[in-house]
Amino acid sequence: MIKKLFTKVVLFAAFLTAGGFANAQTTLSDNAFASLITCGPGNDYYLAFGHTSIRVCDPASGIDRVYNYGTFDFDTPNLYWNFVRGYLNYCVSACSYRNFVLSYQYEGRSLVEQRLRLTPDECRRLFDALEDNCLPDKRFYLYDFFRDNCATRARDMIVNALDNPSLFVNRTADSNRTYRQMIYPYTGRLKWWQFGVDLLLGMRCDRPVSTNDYMFIPFDLHDQLDTTVVSATGKPLAEPSVQILTETKQPNPESLSPDLVFWLFFLVVAVLTVAGVVRGWRLRWLDIPLFSVVGLLSIVILVMWFFTIHWCTKWNLNVLWLNPLFLYILFRLRKSNRIVLYVTMGFLAVVLIGFAWLPQQFNTAVFPIVLALMARLASYLIPQHNNK
Repeated sequence: MIKKLFTKVVLFAAFLTAGGFANAQTTLSDNAFASLITCGPGNDYYLAFGHTSIRVCDPASGIDRVYNYGTFDFDTPNLYWNFVRGYLNYCVSACSYRNFVLSYQYEGRSLVEQRLRLTPDECRRLFDALEDNCLPDKRFYLYDFFRDNCATRARDMIVNALDNPSLFVNRTADSNRTYRQMIYPYTGRLKWWQFGVDLLLGMRCDRPVSTNDYMFIPFDLHDQLDTTVVSATGKPLAEPSVQILTETKQPNPESLSPDLVFWLFFLVVAVLTVAGVVRGWRLRWLDIPLFSVVGLLSIVILVMWFFTIHWCTKWNLNVLWLNPLFLYILFRLRKSNRIVLYVTMGFLAVVLIGFAWLPQQFNTAVFPIVLALMARLASYLIPQHNNK
């Protein structure tokens, strides 16, 4: 709790000081340098992917600032609702390098710096662009986790400052990797977080990622920058990495696997379903909460698809099994419509049979849930069950 409060104070201070920095008219000397700083992950879910910042330092003029994209004002009205809808304004903020390092040191997170091989004019151009972005009427933008975040903004600012922005990246992208697969290494220990993210992401996140798109994750931007060469000069864009801080925080504990939980759940449901058919149990105490949760989650999926501007939540095929038809079935448990039952089971079967060829990857924990739902729906198609 204290660490969260400390981080909030630091970010809020950076938010307030950004405007002050931007108003200062300063010209960098020829000895100034700029660097990319890659920050290690934090323990909170939203910090699992790390962070990217740009540092500009000029000892001659006493400037040593760090610019952060992807920050926001915690006191924004309707913060969470705007975030859900995709309308939360993020901004660029600036703080002193010293305060920046102290905040990450306090959190026990790592920092790695890559000094950029920029000419004095390129460094000045980058600094002027960053300062211009900090102006009150220019510092806000709509954040997109995959296409417009702290890493992609930093990449674009650096590339736009070059005399010749043509780059060659030796480390090319694996053409088989997708956005979804790229975020898995950073949610590996947070398995329930990964399960929830997989439910919300649509099939757009399952298309191959280009070399340029790789850079949306701070650590991948760092790795790409290590092998990036300016085509005009043939020289590397960045010097070798320097470790500023090593990670000292305790890692998140390994969470219980959703796969294990839901396979056990399916086993219980299967046993109860067979016993219910044999003994004539209706098991509505099981079906009402199960169908309610599935039906409500289907509404969440549809809202994120049709009523938000999030690029990554569109065309979400999880709606095949998180199906709003379960709400209809829920209110007709006493007299289930067989056609609706068959149609709903057909959607569930598509997930089970078509997981290998559907254009969206499903979390593996989905399959035991789908089997459990099919078992419960099938029980309502047995005449003896409906007559008791």
